[in-house]
Amino acid sequence: MDKEIQLINGNLQIAKSLTQKQHDAIIEFIKDFFKDKKGPSVLGISGGKDSTICAALLAEALGPERVVGVMMPNGEQKDIADSHQVIEMLGIQAMKVNIGPVYDALMEQIDTSDIKDSPDQWTPLFTTNTPARLRMVTLYGIAAQLGGFVCNTCNYSEDFVGYSTKYGDCCGDFSLLNQLTKTEVVALGDYIKLPNELVHKTPSDGMCGKSDEDNMGFTYNELDSFIRTGLKPKSLETYNKIKKMHLNPNTKLKLVPMAHPELNLEENWEFEEVCTNV
Repeated sequence: MDKEIQLINGNLQIAKSLTQKQHDAIIEFIKDFFKDKKGPSVLGISGGKDSTICAALLAEALGPERVVGVMMPNGEQKDIADSHQVIEMLGIQAMKVNIGPVYDALMEQIDTSDIKDSPDQWTPLFTTNTPARLRMVTLYGIAAQLGGFVCNTCNYSEDFVGYSTKYGDCCGDFSLLNQLTKTEVVALGDYIKLPNELVHKTPSDGMCGKSDEDNMGFTYNELDSFIRTGLKPKSLETYNKIKKMHLNPNTKLKLVPMAHPELNLEENWEFEEVCTNV
């Protein structure tokens, strides 16, 4: 087992030396990604640990003037004060776009009465995923206006089990935490000395009223311990949940299944001048 990642009393522990290397690698990645770009980085600021840490890393690498944090409540957001705290603490540029009116208008316009017995009963797939997709539409709209680039804030634990919304929070022009488990993200937040109440805030999607762990049916410690050390959860039920979510053929990060008719596609990109005799 890697000495920088160990299980101590059943909890995954990350060595500070590893966190420092991860921090430095991400900062270098950001600088390299933006070295030939003029526009800002654009990301949603939910007040959760992932977006907070991404915003802090971007501000460190690029300067706060090149980071645009967008608050996107759906109507009222109980913990919006956390989003304001992040923006004020980092000194980044801020925008607030309430997606509530758009979400409500969309529900009014979608009439499923002809195909569904009870059109007023919206499915969890709609109510949970639609706000996430509207937020990504918002971020790309702002990025288009500013010539910016959208930061994906998902972490490896979420990606491993497909805990994200297709065409929603799993999108972006670049990603900073995609190789870090949730445990490593927390360690990174502590390493760069972000407020404890933000870094150790109970993770939730902010839409269904439950925590991530309630939704998934297992803890991040169980998931991350399996990912990094191979330690299987004590419960067979938990192990089967993780396995099923990871092996789901509809996982969000796979390319869209495509038909493959036999076509003659031109792959020669060499330009040859054609001389004609007049």
